[in-house]
Parts: sequence; structure tokens; C-alpha cells
Amino acid sequence: MTSDTSETNSSRTDLSSLNERQREAVISADKRLLVLAGAGSGKTKTLLQKLVYLIEEQSVSPSNILAITFTKNAANEMLDRLIEMADQSGSYKETISNKALKLAERDRERQAYKKRYKWIDNLTVRTFHSFCYYVLRNYGVNEFDNKFRIIGDEKSDDEELARHIAPETAFEVFQKLLIECCADTGYLLNLKRYILDYVVDKIHIEKHSQRVAKDGKFFTTLNGIKVRSKSEQYIADWLYRHNLEFEYEPLLNISDFSFTPDFYIPAANLYIEHVSNKSYPMRDKEERFERGKLLLVKTNEYMTKDTALFNHALDMIVRGRVAPGKHSARATSYREQFNRYHEQVKDFVQQVMRVTDMIKVENLDVTEINERGLGDQHERVRGFYALAMPLAERYISYCIDKSYLDFNDLISRTISLFRNHEDIRDKFRSRFGYLLVDEFQDVNNLQVELIKMLLTDSAQLFCVGDDWQSIYGFRGSNVGYIIEFEKHFINASVIKLNLNYRSSQHIVGASNEVIKNNKFKVDKEIFASKQSEHKIVVFAGDDQEANLNFCVDRVRELHDQGFTSDDILFLYRRTKMYSPYLERFREEQLFVRARTIHAAKGLEAKVVFIIGLTEGYGGFPDIWLEDRIFQVIKKANHDQLLEEERRLFYVGITRAKDKLFLITEKGGESSFIKEIPESFTVRTTSVLPPVVDKVSLCPSCFSQLDSKLFSFCPYCGAKV
Repeated sequence: MTSDTSETNSSRTDLSSLNERQREAVISADKRLLVLAGAGSGKTKTLLQKLVYLIEEQSVSPSNILAITFTKNAANEMLDRLIEMADQSGSYKETISNKALKLAERDRERQAYKKRYKWIDNLTVRTFHSFCYYVLRNYGVNEFDNKFRIIGDEKSDDEELARHIAPETAFEVFQKLLIECCADTGYLLNLKRYILDYVVDKIHIEKHSQRVAKDGKFFTTLNGIKVRSKSEQYIADWLYRHNLEFEYEPLLNISDFSFTPDFYIPAANLYIEHVSNKSYPMRDKEERFERGKLLLVKTNEYMTKDTALFNHALDMIVRGRVAPGKHSARATSYREQFNRYHEQVKDFVQQVMRVTDMIKVENLDVTEINERGLGDQHERVRGFYALAMPLAERYISYCIDKSYLDFNDLISRTISLFRNHEDIRDKFRSRFGYLLVDEFQDVNNLQVELIKMLLTDSAQLFCVGDDWQSIYGFRGSNVGYIIEFEKHFINASVIKLNLNYRSSQHIVGASNEVIKNNKFKVDKEIFASKQSEHKIVVFAGDDQEANLNFCVDRVRELHDQGFTSDDILFLYRRTKMYSPYLERFREEQLFVRARTIHAAKGLEAKVVFIIGLTEGYGGFPDIWLEDRIFQVIKKANHDQLLEEERRLFYVGITRAKDKLFLITEKGGESSFIKEIPESFTVRTTSVLPPVVDKVSLCPSCFSQLDSKLFSFCPYCGAKV
């Protein structure tokens, strides 16, 4: 590693507040540098000091610096701290800290102060999406309509982007295009078949006894009735598709013998019996049909193995027995078919949207994914992709036609612009010789490709992040980029910030021990700068009520000790875990900060409670191997998912500054708690009554005493 050693005592930048490794990162002249910043180690401070150092000490023009963040809030925080640094009067800090100030008012103040300081105003501090928006809006006309609008399902937190939002959401567009696809009756009925099988009946999931109908009719047909088998469902659907009315299991009585044949087709005066290895013997039925001079045709299970053969057999059965025009394709509409299934269709559309988004994040080709999906070994997955990919292709074409870009498109279109138009790419390369990236552990494939597009051999790349805090894999982030930084960026250096200024030694020590159980990580030992007598409290209640009582009592104690509601933070893996706590706290008029751990990243509090730390379904860790539908695009691994869950637990632990409470249940303790050595914890629990009553014995003759009230042994007279 090379570093700038020319700094002298006459330095215009005060680096005295930095520790040795922070200072090393700030003054480093390495072209590719990753600062691995452990939790609470001052990463934002280091990033900002690097930016100031470049301007003050290296005489870098602010207009040559690009600082990229992931959220608008992070960009605003960076600007706020720079303005506070520049504003010696302290008026900006007082203004921006006013909680009564509305978001728009705060932003106006920020922009006004920013313009007072040209060196700040000339900096480019943007989110990935905001930067790409700027590039495409101003230079992307040869790549895409530069009057484009942003399409999504949520309003952007970026004011610049929000002004150019499309008049329709992505979901509304998908829904509209789905209805268009359903103008094709084949697509419509195939979609209904998929919805009924896998969203309504969920036939791909093991049929638990409580879900199976008592009459054994589990499979829903296209006309909404229930039948006993997939084969019978196929027959019913074939009849429905061909506009043939039928009765299922009509009751017949011939010669005092009652029975129910599988199907009756009135237009053909024809009965169909489907014979499988589960069918009852047919001899008695066949005799009754002969006596009644009724027409019976049998189909066999072996026919169902070949769809074309089964179709042909059914066609031959019906042909010539119905009036001309009756045996024809059914004309139907989307509204008619899905009038009762709006929520189920919504579920399907959201899955297609997720698949489309994943394809874009992974920078894959729709045709390739379609081939993978249609080639899957499972009928359900093949059926999904046969329906989803035409819809995804229509959506992509529709957005191009309407000049819409979603947030992934902003990045991929910018990459395409730089790739296809070197003059535009070189303009940005020559402008930004210094690229600073915050939260690098959260980058995805597209974002890394964009970063590489902006770099030249002489440009400086300064990335800050912590692989131990990479928790957004479900959104497409790839922790491999930060763990294998030196593989992705040639001649790179890594500096580890390993001094935690936030948490006490017990909390830091526990977090170190937990994360050691991950295999895919960068090894580092984090040390605490704070000492405290408070150990981590692990409470295991007998039940939820015991846990609620414990938390209520502790919060009251904390308030009595002078802690405010803002000093206390409740964290949980999933929102539903907090519902009973919220209800109880409202009853007790205790009003405590609460977040999912994902939403709490970047926050801190003097006291943190992590609830729901139980093992198994609905607990934490919560290993969720997603539907195979999504595995077609990106395969997930159980061990990798567990490691991300452990990183999430690490993030939760390290939000605590002074006190940490881990709430679990007796007998169902999370494996993550078991990974914390007892030297860092105080463990407490509800006391169970003894299973066996204590037996009193005479100390002299050892006779059993029936009563604890004896002062003297009734057998030997010895004093008890």
C-alpha cells in the first residue's frame, strides 16, 4: 500500500480527531481503496474527512468529486455535516435540528445554505439513481427519450426524481397488460388454471389433513366446481374450454342400484367414467348402463400421461354426438373468469413484477430466463414462466413506448449509454477523477458495472462499507463485491477500521463472537472504546405474556432512571413480532421507538431490546428458501441465507450503545443467542415451580417427615 507522507504540520486540515487507521484511509493516495468500517467505527466521519482532505490538502476541485450514496437521506446527512462544518456560527445546525421543521422546509434551508459555500455547492453528492437520472436527462438523448418519466410503485424520496413520476404505477401497467394478454382465450384459461391450482388450491403444497375437503374433492375446475383428481379436473376443463355443459357425479338409479358416474354431457346424452387404480370395480355399473340403454364411455389413467393423446381421445368421444357449433372453443372474458379471484390475480402479478425486477438487477436476458423456466422439471414452474414471460416482455416494450424508466432501468440505460457512446462516457470520466462510494456492502451487479464504467486508471476509487452489515441480499445486493474487493478492482488496498465508538465492550465482544460463525466474510477484530459494567441481559420467559411483563417493567425502570423514549429502541425480524408489544405499551401508556432491523440500519440508541429471538418458523433466524420460481433466476443457498440472517442479528446488536436486552422463550432459544459466550451476558428467566415437592428428612434417623412444621422428629425425637 502506498500513502501520501508529504503531510506536514502546516496542514490546513485538522486530522487530530481521527484515530490511526482513519487517518491512514484519509491521506491514502491508493487508486482503489476499500475502507472496511466495522459498526460504530466512524465510517461517515472518515468519508467526509477524505472529501475535505482532497479539497483542502490535495487541491482537488470540488467539481471533480462524485460521492455516491444509496438513499436520499444518506446524501442529505452528508451535506448537512459538510454545511455544519463550514458554518462557524452554528445557525445551520440549530435550524436543521428543529423537529418542527417540515421535510420540504428543511430541504429548502439545506439548498439555501449549500449555495452559500461554493465548494459544497460544486460537489456532486447523489444517490445511484439520482446520478443516473441526471446523466440520462442531460446527455442520454441518443440512448433514450430524455423527456422520460419514472415508473414505480412507491414515491421516490428524491425530490428531483419525484417531479417526473409516470401517471401510472408499475402494478397498474402490469394489470392492464395482463387483461390484454387475456384477450387470447387460451392464455386466459391457462392463467385461470394456474391461479386455481397454485394460488387458490395450492396443490403443490403438501395437503395437510385440515386442508383436504371431507368429500375428497380438492381440485377446482375452470367452471368453479370441485373434483377428486387432477385427471378429472383435466376432463372438466376440456369440456369447459369446448363450451360443453356437463354434470359432475350425477346421481343415477337403475334397477334399484344407485351410483354416480363421473360426468354426464347432456348435449351428447353421454356418460363418461374415468378409470384409475383408485376407481371402484366397474362391472355392476356397466351392467346397469346396459339395462338402462345409456351410453357410457370410459377413459383410462394411462391416457393422461400424454396430453395430445388425451385431447384426441376426448375429441373422438364427443365428435358426432353433439349438434354442429356446440363443440367449439369457448368465448369468455377476463372479468367473467376472475370476478371472484382479484386477490389471487394480484398475487400472481406481484410475482411477475418481482421476477421482472430480478432479471433487470441481475442484468439477464428475458429470452434466456424464459428458456430456463420452460425447461424446469416442475409443471408449476413451467406454467408460471409460460404466463409470466409474455407479460414481462409486454411490460418492457410498453415502458419503452411510453418513455418510462424504472429505477433499475435508470442504471442499466446509463451503462448502455456509456458503452455505446464513448464521448459521453469520457466526459464523465474526465470530470470525476475522484469517486467516493458509501455503504459499498449493499451494491448489486448493475451498480458495480456503473462504477467500473466511470473509472480510469488514474481515477481514485474510495469505498466505505462493512461486509458484516450486508443485509439486503433479498433486494439483489451481492456481498461478494466487498468481500472480494481486490478481485473485482485490480491493485486494490484494504484498510480496516476496528475501533467501535458506539457500543460497550460487552456488546462489541458479543457481536464479534456471533459473526465469527460466518464463513464468507473478511476477518477483523473490532475493539470497544467504551467500558461499561452493564452486561447483555438475556431473558427467557415461559410465554409471551411473561416477556411482555418483563419488557414493560424494564421500560418503566429505564424511564425512572431518566432515559427518554428516544433513548430506547425495540427491534424485531418481522413486523408481526411487535404487534402484541405495541398493544401492551399503548395500554400502559409507554410510547418506545420500534423498527424492523432492516429499517434500523444506521440508527443507534442507548438501550436496545431485540424481541422474537426464538428458533424455528416465525423466529430469528428466519431462513426462507424462496419459491423455486425465483430460483430459476438466482439460486439461493441455505448456508448463505443463514449467514445473512446472522449479519442481520449483528446489525441489531450493534445498534445498542449502553444496554442490550435479548428477549427469547424458555425451551425455544434462538441459536444466535447460544453463539454469545456467557461471559458477555446475564441470563434470567421465569422461575418454574418444582415438578416434585421437596421431601423433608430427619437429620438423625433419616425418616421422612410428612409435615414441614415438625420441630422434633416423631420417630427418634431428634431436633429438626
